Amino acid sequence: MKQRLKRVLKKLCLIIMRPEMLILPGNLAFFLVLSVIPIIVLIGLIASTFSISLDSVINFVSHNLPAQVAEIITPFITGKGIDFNVGFFTITAFILASNGPHSIIVTSNTLYNFEQGSYLNRRIKALILAILLVTLFIFTIVVLAFGNFILKAIFEIGILKNISSFIYPLFVYLKWPIAFFIIFFSVKLLYTIAPDKSIPSKYMNKGAIFTTLGWILVTAIYSYYVAHFSKYDIFYGSLSNIIILMMWIYILSYILVLGIAINSNYYEMAKTDSIDKK
Repeated sequence: MKQRLKRVLKKLCLIIMRPEMLILPGNLAFFLVLSVIPIIVLIGLIASTFSISLDSVINFVSHNLPAQVAEIITPFITGKGIDFNVGFFTITAFILASNGPHSIIVTSNTLYNFEQGSYLNRRIKALILAILLVTLFIFTIVVLAFGNFILKAIFEIGILKNISSFIYPLFVYLKWPIAFFIIFFSVKLLYTIAPDKSIPSKYMNKGAIFTTLGWILVTAIYSYYVAHFSKYDIFYGSLSNIIILMMWIYILSYILVLGIAINSNYYEMAKTDSIDKK
């Protein structure tokens, strides 16, 4: 057992030190941050369609994004409609955001020693994975990182005021176990879909559990730090929001990539043991 564990850790270290593993977390983090822009655009479009005020979103866009980008996004939020520039910008942003998941597909194939599939199939799969990742990313931000603050803000404006004393403690206690299952199954699905060759989903459990626990732990630390200790805005102004967000996303991306390494290592060890038994 000791020798097996030592062999697993040694193999895992060799995988982690591969060039793809050193590059992918930063690549994925960049494109996840890039995906925030089309997300804001969609929120603004939905809000303008239903005549919902989003002053806080407009303020966020104005203070945290470059002026040229803010000018493109603001028409959606203010309800001024869609033109060619806005539509082109949104589509382009989504396509670029899918480059992160595309890197996951290529890296997964490399780590599993699979041949790369056709470029068109990889791009289509990357768009699907981008939607899954962005949805998971939004869930992590809205529910885990800032769920408490959002719920308090809703109560302060009088919505659900009569039952706030019941809902808030229930949310605080239940959000983590519910989040565990949602993140676990989403990450496991991502790990299963990513390689161009079919792999039984049972080989994805170890990496998915590692990633889920890692995301929950890092998000809890990030949320607590932002709520109690963050004084970085004194030095960096509004840019600090982007800096801290990118640091958090990079760590989440690195954990996600480590999960791929764990799964590929476990899959290779399982194949080796199967051959030895024969």
